[in-house]
Amino acid sequence: MTAMKLLRLLLLLALAGSAHAADWPQFLGPARNGVSTETNLATTWPKDGPPVVWQRKTGTGWSGAVTAAGKVILFHRVGDEEIVECLNATNGVTLWKFPHPTRYQDGHGFDNGPRATPAIAGGKVYTFGAEGALHCLELATGKNIWSVDTKKDFGTDQGFFGMACSPLVEGGVVILNLGGSGGAGIVGFDQETGQVRWKATEEGASYSSPVAATFGGKRRVLVFARDGLVALAPADGKVLWEFPWKPAIRASVSAAVPLVVEDRIFISASYGAGAALLRYAEPEPEKIWSGDDVLSNHYATSLQHDGFLYGFDGRQEQGCRLRCVEWKTGKVRWSEDGLGAGTLLVAGGRLLLLTEKGELLLADASPEKFTVRSRAQILPFESRSHAAVADGRLVARGKGRLVCVDLRTVK
Repeated sequence: MTAMKLLRLLLLLALAGSAHAADWPQFLGPARNGVSTETNLATTWPKDGPPVVWQRKTGTGWSGAVTAAGKVILFHRVGDEEIVECLNATNGVTLWKFPHPTRYQDGHGFDNGPRATPAIAGGKVYTFGAEGALHCLELATGKNIWSVDTKKDFGTDQGFFGMACSPLVEGGVVILNLGGSGGAGIVGFDQETGQVRWKATEEGASYSSPVAATFGGKRRVLVFARDGLVALAPADGKVLWEFPWKPAIRASVSAAVPLVVEDRIFISASYGAGAALLRYAEPEPEKIWSGDDVLSNHYATSLQHDGFLYGFDGRQEQGCRLRCVEWKTGKVRWSEDGLGAGTLLVAGGRLLLLTEKGELLLADASPEKFTVRSRAQILPFESRSHAAVADGRLVARGKGRLVCVDLRTVK
């Protein structure tokens, strides 16, 4: 290989790496931990908030937006159709739509979904509807490559609020916590064909989503299912261990995603379950600390930054508080009331909080105290979707609206 060809190859690899780093292709970001590695973000915002790049109306649902290759995927419901809509990330213009009929009705009258955030992988989009319809679409065109009716094939039911597991694509397998019958609690589908690769457990479905991580050089998948945490091998679905952890009452949900840092796993649920930090090991994990007075997540996943956990403690309808907790010990460093419920990310080394009231806050990620640097009303009241950060912009969803704001330093 000539020096010129080598230089071109290195340049292409650098460009590919930077493009990947700028994507937010799945629930909670590239590593599914709520952390953005982007730099050149503003440390404060103008009085009117970060500049709005574009915004548009949406249908119902709390599915978060994802973005890759200059495209934003919005998954929402309009009338009797769940619609996968691809937008230009620069201006919000619709590039294609894929509608699919649905009859799902929320039995509690909250929202008719969808709730599961899509995943983008290998030039394809994977969506999972409130009624259990799993679709694989071509990212460039919206062409339907394959579909699976999980309700029909596995006997899944809608539970309290419909199906809500955000697909995980790992090692050529699309993994979902379905809660199906006949050993189909957790199911892996072939990424290219939609054929069932494996089925595992009799676990009921939760509202949490799977996460993949490497332990001891081996890839593993963690699923916080209805009755507890399950560790599996992604290639064949072999169950490696199960760790019981669930609320004491049936009328409850477990929604936070397991948070993995090195060989440690943080799990949390409300309704009296509480939180626990585990050390991954086979054939069973080791519990480091646990308690219901530390950081009990209702629906929003906590995140870890520089050795400290940040997250919302307490049930949404009873009043949450934002907390900072020592990762290694579970000691509460500070607790902030008055914000209500919401979701949070780390970007540029700072906290980005989106409250249910539609207010975006930029705050220090510090164990010393909670300090807000800037705040802005970017959405109408009632926002529960996790936002996405890509190319210096935040894409966030509230009730009936999707907005893209520029978080970069103003030149």
